Amino acid sequence: MALSKSHATLRAASRFRCLNPPRFFIPALSRSLASVTAGPDGITRRKATTFTDKLNTATTFTDKLNTGPSFSDFVGAREEGMLGETPTIDLTAGIRTVFDKNGKEIVRLPDWLKTSMPMGTNYNKIKNDLRGLNLHTVCEEARCPNISDCWGGSDKSAATATIMLMGDTCTRGCRFCSVKTSRRPPPLDPHEPEHTAEALSRWGLGYVVLTSVDRDDLTDGGSRHFAETISKIKSKAPHILVEALTSDFMGDMEAVAHVARSGLDVYAHNIETTEELTPMVRDRRATFRQSLKVLETAKTSKPGLITKTSIMLGLGETKDQLIHALQELRKVDVDVVTFGQYMRPTKRHMKVFEYITPEAFESWRVKALDMGFLYVASGPLVRSSYKAGEAFIENVLKKRAGKNATALEAMNNRELNNLGVD
Repeated sequence: MALSKSHATLRAASRFRCLNPPRFFIPALSRSLASVTAGPDGITRRKATTFTDKLNTATTFTDKLNTGPSFSDFVGAREEGMLGETPTIDLTAGIRTVFDKNGKEIVRLPDWLKTSMPMGTNYNKIKNDLRGLNLHTVCEEARCPNISDCWGGSDKSAATATIMLMGDTCTRGCRFCSVKTSRRPPPLDPHEPEHTAEALSRWGLGYVVLTSVDRDDLTDGGSRHFAETISKIKSKAPHILVEALTSDFMGDMEAVAHVARSGLDVYAHNIETTEELTPMVRDRRATFRQSLKVLETAKTSKPGLITKTSIMLGLGETKDQLIHALQELRKVDVDVVTFGQYMRPTKRHMKVFEYITPEAFESWRVKALDMGFLYVASGPLVRSSYKAGEAFIENVLKKRAGKNATALEAMNNRELNNLGVD
């Protein structure tokens, strides 16, 4: 019995015995490892190195390891560190391009473009309300990187959502936008203005943003639907400040004026990029000059109305082109401009030409303020409805309202004094 068990054990062990390695090992020339190198521009790239070269190459780490660290290496405050003056890689100078084992290029985004996963009580509540009322947001449809920051505020007043009216299907096909497109989108929801006003009154926000897809299939471009939604919001919650980010309504300036006079507080329309790049970036039906006309018409249609626009950077624009765009915006008295990094939503969309550093964004913010803009929000993750800009505009509007109330009270007091009434 014991003998049979011993034989069984030997047979089982022989099934898993280790094969002797070959006496001589010659690495295949096609097999390679990846080593990281940093170019003079600070962009990190991986360069293929043969396995044989990798074994024969002496490194600073190996040399230091052979000599062994001393006690001072552990307790001293030497800036060079245990491994000596090892060159560091500056990730703020550009993107990192690496290659996987199949040779496929993979782009690693800079650290300043990384965001947290969306979560939080306010985030879940806003999302549930949107689904229950069949509403859409540009935050979701355009895959905005700030959705966690805007929806997940610590309280209701800090949370912000940009409602997208007239459905989730656009009639235009801009090369930077991930919103789905169709020549004949579904018809408008007649209950959407009421549902939108109801949702916003539930959230208790002090400042809201309304935007929409382009609806070139409608005779008025959806301007009446837009204006009705704003009127409903103001009737349900008069304290809410409303910003409308509209399309160009196919150049119909009467439609622009109708929305501007519907009760909103901020009229926004994005030029998106410079005049020179507009034909390559936006749909052919959208032009730089037409967008300027929209902003100008909105400003003249309602005295005191704040106008706002946004520009994406990283599309290949030059400094001179961007300065020219800002000058043209000031000519039509635009108050607010925002700068943000273009982020390629899918591989079907236009590629990112470059990733702009936070320092460059800051320099453009200062430049725009020097040119006379009332407020400038500039940063890699800034978008047209970025809540920091909205908070500032909210304070500006409240201050204006306070000044108007004070002026009205002073005028009434002067009239009473003239009549001899105490």
